[in-house]
Amino acid sequence: MKRVGAHVSIAGGVENAPIQARSIGAKAFALFTKNQRQWRAPKLSAPSLDAFLRNCDDGGFRPEHILPHDSYLINLGNPDPEKLNVSRQAFIEEMQRVETLGLVMLNFHPGSHLRLIDEERCIELIAESINMALEATSTVTAVIENTAGQGSNLGYRFEQLASLIDKVDDKSRVGVCLDTCHLFAAGYDLSTAAATEATFMEFDRIVGVGYLRGMHLNDALHPLGSHLDRHACIGKGTIGLEAFRYIMAHPACEEIPLILETPDSDGWQEEIQLLYSL
Repeated sequence: MKRVGAHVSIAGGVENAPIQARSIGAKAFALFTKNQRQWRAPKLSAPSLDAFLRNCDDGGFRPEHILPHDSYLINLGNPDPEKLNVSRQAFIEEMQRVETLGLVMLNFHPGSHLRLIDEERCIELIAESINMALEATSTVTAVIENTAGQGSNLGYRFEQLASLIDKVDDKSRVGVCLDTCHLFAAGYDLSTAAATEATFMEFDRIVGVGYLRGMHLNDALHPLGSHLDRHACIGKGTIGLEAFRYIMAHPACEEIPLILETPDSDGWQEEIQLLYSL
């Protein structure tokens, strides 16, 4: 089964996320486990945790269909040792928070060299950061999200993702989340079914489709290769519908979270229905 959902709000507590997801007809969802604009957060209360687990069960959401995302403040490749340490501690805390929630994945952007070190050294720092977080936890998989290639962000080429995975000690606990808008912005063509198939084949050849743990389904506002991370609603951007038709038929996309991050949250229920119609 394809598990389509959206990145829903945690306003009022994480326990409300599965309720929101269920209300839009989602079969998966993503969430921040705390305020993503702050470094620290109070520990999850027992009532909130119990309600989250109960609401997930009531909505039919299993842990492997839920894709938490870490804070955008975190940069696991920061060349400044003090700032890198702050990011690493925050990432470990987020991994532990996910573990406390009974979930099994944490989605994150790899990091940025800030034009202060070369790409290879930055990749080494990110991989070291992932290894530290995996050592501090026992059940959560670190899911690397590809990026659009804006600024000095890494992870926009499949070769960079493969290099990161190669440097992770426990490869059973590392995976990839492919964002369609980011792919397109980075220069991977999704404009036709044939182009999308070629992109998936290249991902499989360089990274390995077995590492695919989730996807973010977003159309793109700007043209192929723009390196601009600007999402559009499904079928209303420069990608079009054929890529999403291909994804909805692809066997590698079975039973993984397929998450909308499109700009009109009021239209998510309609977009979910559209995707299932494909």
